[in-house]
Amino acid sequence: MESLDVPRRMLLVHAHPDDETIGNGATMARYAAAGAGVTLVTCTRGERGEVVEPELAHLEGDHAALGAHRVLELAAAMEALGVTDHRFLDDAPLAGEDPAATAAARYEDSGMAWGEGMRAVAAPDTGPAAFVRADLDEAASRLAGVLREVRPQVVITYEPGGGYGHPDHVQAAAVARRAVELAADPAAPQVPGGVPWEVAKFYEGVVPASVAADSFGDDRSSWPSMVVDDDEVTCVVEAPEQLSAKAAALRAHRSQIRLRLAGEGVPEFMVSQDRWLAVWTTEAYRLARGVAAPDTRRADGLESDLFAGIAPPA
Repeated sequence: MESLDVPRRMLLVHAHPDDETIGNGATMARYAAAGAGVTLVTCTRGERGEVVEPELAHLEGDHAALGAHRVLELAAAMEALGVTDHRFLDDAPLAGEDPAATAAARYEDSGMAWGEGMRAVAAPDTGPAAFVRADLDEAASRLAGVLREVRPQVVITYEPGGGYGHPDHVQAAAVARRAVELAADPAAPQVPGGVPWEVAKFYEGVVPASVAADSFGDDRSSWPSMVVDDDEVTCVVEAPEQLSAKAAALRAHRSQIRLRLAGEGVPEFMVSQDRWLAVWTTEAYRLARGVAAPDTRRADGLESDLFAGIAPPA
């Protein structure tokens, strides 16, 4: 089946393998199971990630080996979530680009360091191929070509702060925003695909402040940028039936994520900083572009469907 044969199509933009599952795994599984087209574009292969699994500690610092391993982890995670369309951003061509030039393009993990609280800061030794150094319009033009091909009504990425400040997350968010603009611009010189495409709804993954303490503690000054006031939230996707799928996808990212069963068999995961978090299946979004269509069945006036108002229900 061609992607355009599917009436509901979403595309997610993430910086590294595992980011998609942590932030949007339940959403991806829910819509994939309902027959929507779900496309994931990952900007790097996570070559400089922090390895948390002792049995894989030998991969840390070997950027090529870790990146290759994480590609396999991502494939397993996508299988767990039921997502069949995954791409790396640097595999997408520019308009008129020689195939050899596309093959030579590479966006690499920029790395990071931990700053105060739960905020990431730039690594002191960012390499020349680091994604954070990529030309914004060039990277966005590659993504815009994918948008014109897939023609999603919904695009999801991070809020402008990149969730918690990781430079690659911030860059991915900026690239996604610019790509949405370029995909709709018939005069965009580097964007392939010919026919422009207007994305109807552009969402940012966020965490409502009312529930932030459950994951990030009571010290509001240390909360990451993904935490927003409740009145900024537009849509809440609830997918408790996808708990096992999200947990399986988290487990697939073994080099980056540890998973355990806590009290009453509730799965918890840990990425770093020795903080165990419950695997959440309620994922919140802020609409940055488009028109909201609140669910009249909800007392809080929020959307419960990312496609509300723009595509028929599944």
